Parts: sequence; structure tokens; C-alpha cells
Amino acid sequence: MMTAAVICQIVIALGIINVWLIRQGQPTPWRPDGARNMVEEFHQYGLPDWMRKLVGAAKLTLAALLIIGIWSPPLAKGASIAMALLMAGAIGAHLQVRDPLKKSLPAFCMLLLSLFVAFQTGL
Repeated sequence: MMTAAVICQIVIALGIINVWLIRQGQPTPWRPDGARNMVEEFHQYGLPDWMRKLVGAAKLTLAALLIIGIWSPPLAKGASIAMALLMAGAIGAHLQVRDPLKKSLPAFCMLLLSLFVAFQTGL
């Protein structure tokens, strides 16, 4: 596998771990206005708590698969495609609440990185 794709897999995985485990309960400039943590963020989007738990579990699982995918490219391919879909959904959620476009920047970057990995692993 190409080195650039491996670097992207690691960046995506660490980014997800940072957002969903380390900074989940902290405010960030990327959350919708008025949301100080992940629970409030999903509330701002009008999504139920079970959806937050499902999305978090999915993203953390995909992050792990991206790391494992360093040694098994088919896993990286599937995980990166699924991650790209989740990131497209995150962008859609920001748009739905009329966030400034800059708040979608992290999700957009992760979407691009995920698509890069998907294409590098044989999409």
C-alpha cells in the first residue's frame, strides 16, 4: 500500500479518537453554536441520543479498521468508504442547522482523506 494512504489512515483514526473519546465532553470551535459537548451537538442537529451512540460506535469501529487496514488493504477500503459516508452525513448535519461553512471543515477534510484512502486501496 502507498505510504500516503497509510498516513491518511492514521490521521483519520487519530482524528476520530480525538473527537469521540478525548474531546467528546469539551467545547470546540467546530460544534454548532450553543453546543458545548457532543451530546449538545447532536441535540442541536435534532438527533436522538441513540443516534449519537450509534454514530460514535460506528466511527470508532471504522477508525480501528483503518488502522488494521494498514496490514489488510481490503479492510481499509471498506472502512474508508463507510467513513466517507459518515463524514458526508456530518457535513449535511452542519448545513441543516445553517452552521457557517467553516464549521464543516474538519468533516470535509476527513471526507477527502477517506476518499483518498478508498481510491488508493483500489476503489
